[in-house]
Amino acid sequence: MLETAPLSDLLWTRGYTDPAWIRRFTTQGRELSPSRRVWRGPAPVRHLPRAETDLDALDLVTTDAGALKLADLFDAAQTDAFLVLHRGQIVYERYLHGADAHTPHFNASAAKSYLGLVAATLAHQGLLDRTAPACAYVPELAGTAFGDARVQDLLHMGTQVSYAGRHFDKAIEAQRYYAVIAPQLRPFGYCGPAGIREHLLTARATGAPGEEFRYENGNVEALAEVLRRTTGLSTSDLLSDLLWSKMGAEEDAYYILDGDGVEAACGGFSATARDVARLGEILRCGGAVGDRQVVPEEVAGTIAGGVPDGYPRRVRFPAAPPDSPATLSYHDLWWILNDPHGSCMASGIHGQRLFVSPGLDLVVVHFGSQVMSPAVPPVPLVQAFVKIGVHLNS
Repeated sequence: MLETAPLSDLLWTRGYTDPAWIRRFTTQGRELSPSRRVWRGPAPVRHLPRAETDLDALDLVTTDAGALKLADLFDAAQTDAFLVLHRGQIVYERYLHGADAHTPHFNASAAKSYLGLVAATLAHQGLLDRTAPACAYVPELAGTAFGDARVQDLLHMGTQVSYAGRHFDKAIEAQRYYAVIAPQLRPFGYCGPAGIREHLLTARATGAPGEEFRYENGNVEALAEVLRRTTGLSTSDLLSDLLWSKMGAEEDAYYILDGDGVEAACGGFSATARDVARLGEILRCGGAVGDRQVVPEEVAGTIAGGVPDGYPRRVRFPAAPPDSPATLSYHDLWWILNDPHGSCMASGIHGQRLFVSPGLDLVVVHFGSQVMSPAVPPVPLVQAFVKIGVHLNS
């Protein structure tokens, strides 16, 4: 007999199956939810020089159906924006489906990595203690899975959690999180938490922190609350002060907000492809913007190789099949590719990627509105990025 999900869970397993609906969400977030800007600051825009290169004919990935080119990749990934920086120059830039260079696009979980960079910088400055429990900064979280975990555990997805006594299911909990922050996504009869902070208070530990990698949005939301209490700044102002206002951004970015006016830090961030590329260029250049050190060199230098003792050196990408080999590492909310080029990546659902490879002198930004379904095969974006980098360096 075919097993089915409990009726109570059916409302939470629908997912996003229509690219047009997804694209409305990824490109028009400010029209759908309250938002708060991440100010670009008063500094001049940092010009990105151009050296256009034709990559359209390049064979990127070989499959059973033949070699994939960029057009095939764009079609499969429902690509909205694609930008390649090589040695600080824009060599390729394309926008599709009505997007353009000034369209802020949903970054989804790639935003986790940006917050990780902020937290690592504050820790380097001595303003944040990685070894302290989160409840030392947010007393209300005491007794919860996140409050009793160390800041270091939150930065490495090192908690094991159950919400409101439910069996943990990553996909279902992600859908429930969307309902927490966006009333229009709540099913009829919803009676769950009305905001992010209330949601975090329902989390209970099902295992000791720091022993297992489990990718979960609550780690990032708890970390964001820690940072707000530490600095006295909103997440938007903090990101602006430490990064966005110092990198020569062209546009303001923005976060969507929950009903209490709290930023959805784990994924509710939108920005243009060019500005996300500028952020990636900071990492590629060891934390510097020109002759100014924006991110401490020690922080930038350890992103790709600084997984601390006690955390898995190799982890499985959340969307990968259970029987796939674990080929990635995870450090300070960044994915580490363990390749010969020192590459790291910020990654989000629907195909959002910021790929940084110092060894290839490469930064790639990909924004998509890809359907997430077991019936839709994964798109080999990373393999394509590496092939582009190798080609540009040949």
